[in-house]
Amino acid sequence: MTGASATAVIAVEGLCKSFQSQNARIDILKEACFEVSAGETVAVVGPSGIGKSTFLHLLGALERPDRGRLLVNGEDVYGFDNARMARFRNTTVGFVFQFHHLLPEFTALENVMMPCLIGGGGRAMAKAVAADILDRVGLGHRIGHGVTRLSGGEQQRVALARALMCKPSLLLADEPTGNLDKKNGDQVHQLLIDLNREMGMTLIVVTHNLELAALMSRVVTIVDGQLVQTH
Repeated sequence: MTGASATAVIAVEGLCKSFQSQNARIDILKEACFEVSAGETVAVVGPSGIGKSTFLHLLGALERPDRGRLLVNGEDVYGFDNARMARFRNTTVGFVFQFHHLLPEFTALENVMMPCLIGGGGRAMAKAVAADILDRVGLGHRIGHGVTRLSGGEQQRVALARALMCKPSLLLADEPTGNLDKKNGDQVHQLLIDLNREMGMTLIVVTHNLELAALMSRVVTIVDGQLVQTH
């Protein structure tokens, strides 16, 4: 197995993942390899069921593979114990999903503060940082509102702000605009691109939206368990 290139901050080597159905084993990834450089933007596209979300979950260490390595800055993440894996997810990776998964009993500000508080940060510092991020995503005037009082587009921007709370070097987004109308979707698209440039974070997006995919520097899909670049 060859090692990652010198410029790769994230490298997947020999990744295998399968699921057992009632009648057969379904191979999603088969010895897949993938590299991404710091600050790069990548769209993962293709029809439903090919394993796009599974791949994203593996990159974010939400799941473990059957076999293979995930190297982040040269360290094999799958070799971490559970506590170190949790720290990796909290400090290195930001997640944005199609369904925002906000806590309805809390305000926008309190939702965004959560990753910092979970990581052991002080409340005053978390509040100040969260307020700044919400202002950056255009919600500075809504920080005290309960999230159930926000529109769908506003809720997804809160979810994006929460993902950025710990200043991750890797942002993973799974159909981030799948539930939004075109106007709100376009606003989130632009935010993703602008924040990638401002923060220098690596951005990997699973999407069916060809307009969003076209904004990425590279587009890949999954064919026969392998990551294949389309353009």
